[in-house]
Parts: sequence; C-alpha cells; structure tokens
Amino acid sequence: MNEAFLKLKIPELQTCLSISEINKGFSGDKKYLVEFEGGSNYFLRTASLSDYPRKEAEFKILKVMKNDEVLAQEPIKLGKIEELGICYYLLTYLEGRDASELLPNLTEKQQYEIGWRAGKDLATMNAYPAPITIDSWYDRIMEKHHRYVNAYRTCGLRIKGDEKILEYIENNHHYIKNRPNRFQHDDFHVGNILVNGGEYGGVIDFNRFDWGDPFHEFVKVALFSLEVSVPFSRGQINGYFNQGVPEEFWKLYCLYTGMNIFSSIVWSLKVTPDRIEEMMERLYRILGEHKYFELEKPEWYSQV
Repeated sequence: MNEAFLKLKIPELQTCLSISEINKGFSGDKKYLVEFEGGSNYFLRTASLSDYPRKEAEFKILKVMKNDEVLAQEPIKLGKIEELGICYYLLTYLEGRDASELLPNLTEKQQYEIGWRAGKDLATMNAYPAPITIDSWYDRIMEKHHRYVNAYRTCGLRIKGDEKILEYIENNHHYIKNRPNRFQHDDFHVGNILVNGGEYGGVIDFNRFDWGDPFHEFVKVALFSLEVSVPFSRGQINGYFNQGVPEEFWKLYCLYTGMNIFSSIVWSLKVTPDRIEEMMERLYRILGEHKYFELEKPEWYSQV
C-alpha cells in the first residue's frame, strides 16, 4: 500500500508526519500508526472494499463501547477509497504495549489488578445484546463444533484421549441451551490488552467480534492468558463477576475449552502449521489442568 496515496485520499491524514505499517496479527487487513506533531496519533486499518459492511458494524460497536466508558480506541472516521478497492477506519491510538510482553515483569498484585480492570471492561462489553436477526447461539456453536470435529478426524493429527473429551462435550452440551446472545470481542486475551505505566491501558482489536454466550470469551484465558500470567487470569475472572463467580461458569468454561481443543488443532494446521507443536503443548497443558475435564474448577484459580 502506498502511504503517500493514503495520506492524499484521507483528509484527516493530510497534516500527519508519518504513516508506518504495523506488522502484527493474522488478519488480512493492513494496519498503520499515523503520527502527528504533538503526539495526537491515530490508528488506521484498511480492508477490502467487500468488507465494508463488517467494518461499518465494527465502527458502530466501538462507538457504543466508548459511550459505555470501555477503555478502547475511539472511532474517528469510516470511509472508502474506490480507486484502491479498499475501505478504512481511523481510531485514536491507545498508548501502551502488549500485556503479553509486560505482565511477567510486574508484581503479582499489578498483574491481578490489570486483569481485574480488563474483566470489568469485558463485562461491560458483553452486556450489549445481539441483533434479533442473529440465530440461536446453541445452534451456531454446535454446528461449528461438529464441523471442526469432522475436520479434526481427517487432519492426520490426534490428541491423546480425544474420545474422552468428546464424551464430556456430548454429555454436557445441553448446558449451552438458552445461553444469552450478546456481544463477544472474541479475541480477548493478553495479546490484545495493553499495559501502560504498569497499569491497564485498554483493549484493542475488535476485528473478530461476534455474538453469543459471553462466557465463551474465557476460552482465550485457557489458551493464551494463563501461560503468561495466572494472577492476570484470576483477576480477569474476578473483575468480570465482581460479586462472586457462579458455579455454572466453570461448567461452560470447560465445555467451550473442550470444544476449542479440536478447533485449535484444525486452525493451527491451516494457518500456522509451523507452530503446531507449540499449540499441542498448550492443549495438553489445558487438559492436565482439568484432568481431562474431571476437574471443572482448575486449581490455579483457587491458589493464592
């Protein structure tokens, strides 16, 4: 992408000092840091013109989140550049670095407090109801689960004890029925949480947003956040519920995590095959924490 052309075609960028690409993540979108004199920077994201309806929905959601005082990027401008076949949006730029990089260098108290603040913001986001046009969460998640299991069975890779995991899901999936349909960030983990000055700096990357059971968000605790910081993960859960964690949470946490065992293998083989061993180690860690789901509330949550 020609940065000079972007600067020419987007009026809000014409006085900027520089536009530099951010090479991070697995999305096909292009991301840029736009720097201005005085430090009032923007975040620019571009995508295919065909993605405009999705980006428009994401832009509107960010407006709602800002109004609800979620610490996230503020939406500035949404537009199209027909000549390049792209759409774009501008957001304010949140200062800070990935929690995945900084948490290990902080005290356990700081890690917990950052997790608590993140959980509080997640609870606010998850209160936003899905449009009435969105199908039942149960139907969608079960269809997705069966699709991934079928793909898993033909992918050529096996995880030990897979039938035991599938049996657990088969015996308990009725708990997912009648779960609420609400906004999901759908990629809420330490890689998309910022830390600034040793404190919670906000949440970024709403690109994968979805609708469904809010408890499904915590799959990313099991997959990614736990291996970076147990205090953060514990703090996120406690901040989310505030008044105490309901017992039904752990049942659903385990169900969704069990389902994610199979989708993670299929996804990794397709998108990051060079990192499949890393993913398998992660999945075996999760299975060990739950003793193949004989233990629903993991020991790490109760440890102080």
